[in-house]
Amino acid sequence: MVKASMHNKVSRQAREELLHELVANLHLPLQNMDVLNRALTHSSYANEHKLSHEHHNERLEFLGDAVLDLIIGEYLFVTYPEMTEGELTRLKACTVCEGSLADCSRTLQLGSYLRLGKGEFHCGGANRDSILADTFEAVLGAIYLECGYKVGKQFVLSHLHGYIQMALSGKVGKDFKTMLQELVQQKGESVIQYRVIEETGPDHDKFFTMEVVIDGVPSGIGSGRNKKTAAQAAAREAYEKRIQ
Repeated sequence: MVKASMHNKVSRQAREELLHELVANLHLPLQNMDVLNRALTHSSYANEHKLSHEHHNERLEFLGDAVLDLIIGEYLFVTYPEMTEGELTRLKACTVCEGSLADCSRTLQLGSYLRLGKGEFHCGGANRDSILADTFEAVLGAIYLECGYKVGKQFVLSHLHGYIQMALSGKVGKDFKTMLQELVQQKGESVIQYRVIEETGPDHDKFFTMEVVIDGVPSGIGSGRNKKTAAQAAAREAYEKRIQ
């Protein structure tokens, strides 16, 4: 896969192929690659190429933020009728915090498809929490525009369900490896192992895929730009499978 640093060098056709790849990976019925391309274009890229605000993702981020607020608010309102307004507000805030959205973007590898200005890229923008969280919202905005509320809701809840559970259990701030360890111990299981199953890319731009194995049984797979991120993603998948 062509990485984010190369997006300003590839042809329009190659860029469109990358976006189709992402849509396939996300299992989305999204046809308009232009709006997705905009969702994955940071303002630093637009400024560097002297493009107007219509060509970067800030407006889609604004829309996605509003849609995200509605989706999570509606879900919590319907699912937890016993909660007060204050409890619902706190739970929503914990669920849609910057860290949660950034983690989702990493799991979905959105940073690899993000177009950044050269300066922003070299400063690590493709892995910065604030940029990744904004990108998640912008992609949601694109999904809502092109596919509607129902598809947007499915997308959000499939990726944020684990964070709702974390907030409910008072575990906001804990990582998924810790949460999985605690869950495994509660169920009487004992041995958790993380192993690299794939490593791609040059030395300066590695991409890892890791698997978590619990008592000898493969239980989750995750990817990331380093082993720590990949292990967290694998732990998240294993954790969410166990609490469903």
